[in-house]
Amino acid sequence: QVQLVESGGGLVQAGGSLRLSCVASGRTFAGLPMAWFRQAPGKERDFVSGISWRPGYTYYADSVKGRFSISRDNAKNTAYLQMNSLKPKDTAIYYCAAGRIFSTSTRYAASSEYDSWGQGTQVTVSS
Repeated sequence: QVQLVESGGGLVQAGGSLRLSCVASGRTFAGLPMAWFRQAPGKERDFVSGISWRPGYTYYADSVKGRFSISRDNAKNTAYLQMNSLKPKDTAIYYCAAGRIFSTSTRYAASSEYDSWGQGTQVTVSS
């Protein structure tokens, strides 16, 4: 399986920014759909953003559109989530996920589409 390691979480004031990173193991990263999910205390794990292996295909939850941006650097086996204009409601543990290689029909918002998950990184936004 693909090993995923997130980093970049922390404490930030409302209106601030953070960039999360997800480093993947192996040689197949360039062909994997990638995504970020988050889980707040007492709530379900929710989709945040996804990015295809195909250039230019990105996906966002309505709650983060216009504020978050997902990207990837295949040469570094890394996916990123740039988070701007952070709000207290963004406070959660953020998880990186990897799907099935070269999929052209990934349902990005469905957690069942992903075979590999990172350990999570805490993001806390103070008000």
